Amino acid sequence: MPSPSSSDRPQRGRRSLRQRLHLGRGTVAGIPLLWLGLFFGLPFLIIARISLSEVVIGLPPYSSLVDWTAAGLLEVRINFGNFLLLVQDSLYLDAFENSLRVAAVSTLLCLLLGYPMALGITRVREGLRVPLLMLVILPFWTSFLIRVYAWIGILKGNGLINNFLLWLGVIDQPLHLLHSDFAVYLGIVYAYLPFMVLPLYATLSKMDESLLEAAADLGCRPLCAFWRVTVPLSLPGIIAGSLLVFVPAVGEFVIPDLLGGPDTLMIGKVLWTEFFNNRDWPVAASVAVALLALLVVPVLLFERFREKEQT
Repeated sequence: MPSPSSSDRPQRGRRSLRQRLHLGRGTVAGIPLLWLGLFFGLPFLIIARISLSEVVIGLPPYSSLVDWTAAGLLEVRINFGNFLLLVQDSLYLDAFENSLRVAAVSTLLCLLLGYPMALGITRVREGLRVPLLMLVILPFWTSFLIRVYAWIGILKGNGLINNFLLWLGVIDQPLHLLHSDFAVYLGIVYAYLPFMVLPLYATLSKMDESLLEAAADLGCRPLCAFWRVTVPLSLPGIIAGSLLVFVPAVGEFVIPDLLGGPDTLMIGKVLWTEFFNNRDWPVAASVAVALLALLVVPVLLFERFREKEQT
């Protein structure tokens, strides 16, 4: 039997190398996809299945979608009334509207505060950048719940702010800061500000400083160069930071519950009430599915924008 020619060996070696590379890429891509499928896709399917059922008294507190009748026939019972209730009941509409408003305003405040911070960190010398970034992420080293409780001690009637203002003589009686919309905005901005600063810093630190020098040589003032050069180049960081703040802020529960008043109605509080107080799991699951569908839109828009930027 003739032996393979020497010219066939390199071809087979290249094919073997391509197969190994293809297998390696598939493994690298398959691990995160498996992770997302197990810990995101499967739980979402469970929630979606609960949202199409009816509430019952028992364990679990929802009916089965598929059941056998007394005649031995397979019966499928899908209930879309939970989603219709979200549109018909003003409670859920107000909760969605208030959550979107609070999240949008908080995101804007984080952008107004975070952009100068990120820009300032990129302007200092190299030795100071790491310590300043450490100060930005330092609150993450403490429990989120403890940090929110700390704001209760600061904002309450006999707290740090009111006592300091009374000592200065600025006010005659304590201000109502706690259990208000102001406290909710303050808590969300404080908690999610690092999520805005870090993407902005990552984008601004890669910007070519020679572009600003060229704009100055062409007669562009510093403020004009900032709006026409710096801001457009940092747009990916602005969008990424805004999404990192807006998406979790919409479903925030701890901050509105501890710092907000009884009239502070957000979708996270509605979810808690429906799941644990009313025991109406189908309605709560439909609220969660609707919230996810609402948040998918800006994420998809960001992905489309990023693809255009890369192209």
